[in-house]
Amino acid sequence: MLWDLVGEVRTLLTLPAALLLQVAHPAVGAGVDEHSVFRTDPWGRAERSLHSLQLWVYGQDRAVEEGHRLRRLHRGIRGTDSRGRPYHALTPAYYAWVHATGFPVFQHTQRYLGKRPFTPAQERQLYAEWLRVGRVLGIADRDMPQNLEEFWPYYRRTLTEELEPNTVVRDLVSITEPLPPPDRGPRAARLLLRAGWPVLGPMLSRLRRFVTIGYLPPDARRALELPWSVAQERRLRRFSAVVRHILPRLPERLRYLPAARAARAAHRARARRGLAGSPAPAS
Repeated sequence: MLWDLVGEVRTLLTLPAALLLQVAHPAVGAGVDEHSVFRTDPWGRAERSLHSLQLWVYGQDRAVEEGHRLRRLHRGIRGTDSRGRPYHALTPAYYAWVHATGFPVFQHTQRYLGKRPFTPAQERQLYAEWLRVGRVLGIADRDMPQNLEEFWPYYRRTLTEELEPNTVVRDLVSITEPLPPPDRGPRAARLLLRAGWPVLGPMLSRLRRFVTIGYLPPDARRALELPWSVAQERRLRRFSAVVRHILPRLPERLRYLPAARAARAAHRARARRGLAGSPAPAS
């Protein structure tokens, strides 16, 4: 299931909600606040995070290397969280929470962006696949709930006892400080974006806030005291319906992210040679 979900461009709409769930944990939020460049280089950080996620699913041997790289990167991240507790980024409970947030966001956004909600069997399969990805990242089985019966109480307990609307959460849904223009890509495109950024910047900031809060599971939204109206819910459903209608009609080069396109092409080539060993992409 991850083979199809993670590679589609619709993933770009769901990642902000997962990130918000991650940083709402006091330890994770403190680490991001003190050690991340998300304020000074938001586009670069987003690009690197997306590249890493794609490697987990499509990278094969490189997925293991990426798991090792991430753990090396986080070894020096430590400090004190908002509740005065010492934290280290590789503390198993904190590292596992960062990974765990992906599942409830995938499960929730499927109701908006997929043809239909996941069946119970699909939810179990998706969670089992997410656990396997966690092992690639170095998360031990003892540190993650091993089935959905264990996951949902763990998730709700974390919402109730740990999460908070901290500084990083507020920054990620802020519209008072628009995103800076991207500093990557062809020079002509960057110059054109800069020229139009006084208009585009605030629009993108509002869209980011809209999809971040909108695609957050409702119980998480309540735990973080984020407002969401009936009118906003109607707009989100209309927006999602447009995405859901257009996306399947796009050619593959527009529908899938580069790593997914390459993996799908490699799978087809192996299949033609009778050597297919990767999961077959859904039609």
